Amino acid sequence: MALFTLMLLAGCGRVIPESHGPAPSRPYPARPAPVPVQPTQPAAPPPPANALVAGVRAGPSIASFGLTPSSAGPVLAAFRASCPRLTSHSDPSGLTVKSDWQSACSAANDWPTADAPNFFNTYFRAVTVGSGSTFVTGYYEPEIAGSRQHAPGYDAPVYGMPADLVHARPGDGPVKPNGQTPFGRYDETGHFVPYYDRTQIENGQLTGQGLELAWAADPVELFFLQVQGSGRLRLADGSVMRIGYAGDNGQNYTNIGGLMRQQGLIGTGPGQYPGSMQGIVQYIHDHPEDGRALMRQNKSWVFFRELHGDGPVGAMGLPVHAHVSVAADPLFTPLGAPVFLSMDPSLAGATQANGLWIAQDTGGAIKGANRFDSFWGAGADARRIAGGMVGHGQANVLLPRTSLARLGLR
Repeated sequence: MALFTLMLLAGCGRVIPESHGPAPSRPYPARPAPVPVQPTQPAAPPPPANALVAGVRAGPSIASFGLTPSSAGPVLAAFRASCPRLTSHSDPSGLTVKSDWQSACSAANDWPTADAPNFFNTYFRAVTVGSGSTFVTGYYEPEIAGSRQHAPGYDAPVYGMPADLVHARPGDGPVKPNGQTPFGRYDETGHFVPYYDRTQIENGQLTGQGLELAWAADPVELFFLQVQGSGRLRLADGSVMRIGYAGDNGQNYTNIGGLMRQQGLIGTGPGQYPGSMQGIVQYIHDHPEDGRALMRQNKSWVFFRELHGDGPVGAMGLPVHAHVSVAADPLFTPLGAPVFLSMDPSLAGATQANGLWIAQDTGGAIKGANRFDSFWGAGADARRIAGGMVGHGQANVLLPRTSLARLGLR
């Protein structure tokens, strides 16, 4: 799960100009000075509600993607694992219905991996959502030092879900596009209010409730583990405790890298830092007080649960896999659908995201058409790739052929 947005409001300027000296005497009352008419900026249109509203057209031939058994085989395996969800859950993007996936899912059960490219050629067609212009970032499974008990040097709590963190009851909060009401809590008067933000939680709002799953050594590394949505705690005895997303406080996510850029802290000049995750971490470590204040501008807080099994678990309840799984916005890409990315080669490192993926996760910052977050696994290489991944290019979503027929596409 992964990385985020911010909005600025401009203040209103003076409308009536200031006087420059007394007005001349007149035998009749002076008419008031005309008020200059300020041009109004048209309101920005609301973003499209889902893929159908954004517009969908037939994409290029899948044969033109140059799929190979080594590139398509792991995606076929991930698609096979996704089929129970695809055939049982409604698709909020509007692109498919559950029955569209039946033929492909039935065939996937016995389809040989060595012939994976032919599977996608046979059962799928590519479509372009909106313009198809994509923005791709990366995420990984971080590993940080931790302890199951509060011990010297381990002071940053890793919290499980609080009992009072709930979705609003119908009528107590707006319904989001995914059909859910927001996270929050009911106060002592029974009113639904926002849940505690990052500053309140760091100041001890949840202390004494027994919510601590573990403790981290570095609060900065824990912050970025929250951004990633899952990770591993390396314990003192060498064992690993894997934790994954359980919920969040419902507060808006703020990209602190964007704030640093606005403040002129990111760049290549003297005193500036790289815009990668590594550069941001270095800035916070170099400036602890300012860095802590910066992190607190991101009011979002992620709660965890302990995981057991193969890899971090994505939004579909399935393990996500390196260079196979991407996080997407389910309003624009059906979860479980394959996605082909073709990245701009002029951007350093972006072409590593080229190829066939499958949408198996979501993220707080992954919103809108053709916005993806690519998963790179665990370890130093994964951290390096994901931390520096900022790519632009073109995206095509692969849909069952029956979907295109129902949508009137050829």
